[in-house]
Amino acid sequence: MKCRCIFPREGEVRVYEGVAGDTYADALLSFCIVPDTVLIRAGERFLPEDAKIEEEEVVIITTCSRG
Repeated sequence: MKCRCIFPREGEVRVYEGVAGDTYADALLSFCIVPDTVLIRAGERFLPEDAKIEEEEVVIITTCSRG
Protein backbone atom coordinates (compact mmCIF):
# COMPACT_ATOMS: atom_id res chain seq x y z
CA MET A 1 0.00 0.00 0.00
CA LYS A 2 1.36 3.39 -1.03
CA CYS A 3 0.33 6.88 -0.04
CA ARG A 4 1.74 10.00 -1.65
CA CYS A 5 2.23 12.70 0.99
CA ILE A 6 2.50 16.27 -0.25
CA PHE A 7 4.11 18.86 2.04
CA PRO A 8 3.27 22.22 0.39
CA ARG A 9 4.99 24.40 3.00
CA GLU A 10 8.26 22.51 2.56
CA GLY A 11 7.85 21.94 -1.18
CA GLU A 12 8.33 18.19 -0.71
CA VAL A 13 6.57 15.03 -1.80
CA ARG A 14 7.21 11.77 0.02
CA VAL A 15 5.79 8.33 -0.65
CA TYR A 16 4.92 6.07 2.26
CA GLU A 17 4.96 2.36 1.53
CA GLY A 18 3.38 0.39 4.33
CA VAL A 19 1.14 -2.52 5.11
CA ALA A 20 -2.61 -2.81 5.47
CA GLY A 21 -3.77 -1.31 8.75
CA ASP A 22 -1.07 1.36 8.95
CA THR A 23 -2.24 4.79 10.07
CA TYR A 24 -1.26 8.29 9.02
CA ALA A 25 0.60 8.54 12.34
CA ASP A 26 2.69 5.52 11.29
CA ALA A 27 3.55 7.26 8.02
CA LEU A 28 4.41 10.55 9.71
CA LEU A 29 6.58 8.88 12.32
CA SER A 30 8.46 7.06 9.55
CA PHE A 31 9.29 10.52 8.15
CA CYS A 32 10.46 11.64 11.65
CA ILE A 33 7.47 13.99 11.98
CA VAL A 34 5.49 14.26 15.21
CA PRO A 35 1.86 13.62 14.19
CA ASP A 36 0.52 16.31 16.57
CA THR A 37 2.36 19.02 14.60
CA VAL A 38 0.47 18.61 11.31
CA LEU A 39 -2.98 18.58 9.72
CA ILE A 40 -3.80 15.84 7.21
CA ARG A 41 -6.08 16.74 4.32
CA ALA A 42 -7.60 14.52 1.64
CA GLY A 43 -9.50 16.69 -0.82
CA GLU A 44 -11.70 18.95 1.29
CA ARG A 45 -11.71 16.61 4.31
CA PHE A 46 -9.33 16.65 7.23
CA LEU A 47 -8.34 13.24 8.57
CA PRO A 48 -7.34 12.20 12.08
CA GLU A 49 -3.77 10.98 12.51
CA ASP A 50 -4.99 7.63 13.87
CA ALA A 51 -7.12 6.88 10.78
CA LYS A 52 -6.07 3.91 8.66
CA ILE A 53 -4.46 4.94 5.41
CA GLU A 54 -7.07 4.62 2.67
CA GLU A 55 -6.17 7.54 0.40
CA GLU A 56 -3.63 7.36 -2.41
CA GLU A 57 -2.66 10.99 -1.82
CA VAL A 58 -2.89 13.40 1.09
CA VAL A 59 -1.67 16.91 1.83
CA ILE A 60 0.27 17.31 5.06
CA ILE A 61 0.10 20.84 6.47
CA THR A 62 2.70 21.61 9.10
CA THR A 63 1.39 23.75 11.94
CA CYS A 64 4.80 24.54 13.43
CA SER A 65 8.29 24.82 12.04
CA ARG A 66 10.69 21.94 12.27
CA GLY A 67 13.98 22.53 14.02
